[in-house]
Amino acid sequence: MTDPANPDPARSFGGVADSYDRGRPSYPVDAVKWLVGDEPVRVLELGAGTGKLTEVLVGLGHDVFATDPDDAMLDILSEKLPDVRATSGTAEQIPTGDGLYDVVVVGQAFHWFDHAKALAEVGRVLRTDGRLAVIQNERDERIPWVRKLGRLIGKQDGGFDPTKILDDSGLFSAVESHTFRHWQVVDRHTIQDLVLSRSNIAVLRREAQDDKRREVLAFYDDYGRGMDGMQLPYNCRAWRTQVLPRAQVAGPTTGVHDVAEVDEAERPTVPLAKRTDTAVRLPRVVTDPENGDDDLLIDFR
Repeated sequence: MTDPANPDPARSFGGVADSYDRGRPSYPVDAVKWLVGDEPVRVLELGAGTGKLTEVLVGLGHDVFATDPDDAMLDILSEKLPDVRATSGTAEQIPTGDGLYDVVVVGQAFHWFDHAKALAEVGRVLRTDGRLAVIQNERDERIPWVRKLGRLIGKQDGGFDPTKILDDSGLFSAVESHTFRHWQVVDRHTIQDLVLSRSNIAVLRREAQDDKRREVLAFYDDYGRGMDGMQLPYNCRAWRTQVLPRAQVAGPTTGVHDVAEVDEAERPTVPLAKRTDTAVRLPRVVTDPENGDDDLLIDFR
C-alpha cells in the first residue's frame, strides 16, 4: 500500500536519501568521459540527487552546477562536495540564466521529467552548440540471480531510451548512444539500502518497507556470500546530442517561439552567489524471459 502522505514516486527519495547514497551505484568514468569529454567545461546537472554522477564529473575536472527538487538529497551532495554550487530546482524551471552551460547532464532522472517543458528549458540554458547528455544504469537481468532480485524489488526502468523524445522535440541533432558495462559491489548491508532506495518501495508504509527489506536479505543470505559480497552487473546506457541553433518549440500560451528569444521575465533566475559557511547552496526556487535455470550464470565475479 502506498503511503498517502508521500504518494508521488518522483518525490519519494528525500525520505530515503541516506539509503540512496549508500545503495545506488555510481557511473563508469569512461561513460562520463564519452558524454562530456576530457576537457573541463561548464556543466549543469539536473536531478543530481546525492551526487553520484556529480562526483565523477568533478573528478574529471568539470565545473558543475547541481540541481535537484529535493533538499534532503542535496544536503548529502553538499556534505560530500562542499565546493560544488547546488540549489533545489526542477528540470521544468531551471534556476539559471540563458546560454550559460556547455553541457546539461541527467543521470537516472530523465524519465521523471515533463519532457516538453524540460527540453525547452535545456535548450534555453545551453550555449550555442551545447550538448545534452543522458545516462542511465540498468541491472543486467540476463543473469538469473539478478533477475530474481529484480522480481523482489520491483521493475526497473529497463528499455528506457530517450531517443524518440529528443528527436520529436525538434530541438536537438541526431542522438548518439553507447553502452558501458560495470559492476557494483553489494554486501549484506548495502543490498538493503539498494532496496529501500527504490521509488516503488520508498512510497510504502514503514512496515511494508521492512517486510521487503527482510525478504531481500533472506534472498542474499541464501546465496551464502556473507560480507564477501557479490558484484551486481549493470549496463550503463548513455546518450548525447547537440542543441540545434534557434530551435523552435511550441509554448503553452504563446504558440511557436524561439527558445533564444523567450522573455527573461518569464524565467526567473538565481544568481550564482556563494555561501561561506559550507557547501555552495543557493536559494530555493519554485520549482530475459521470466523462466530460466537459476543454477546457471551466477555472475558474482
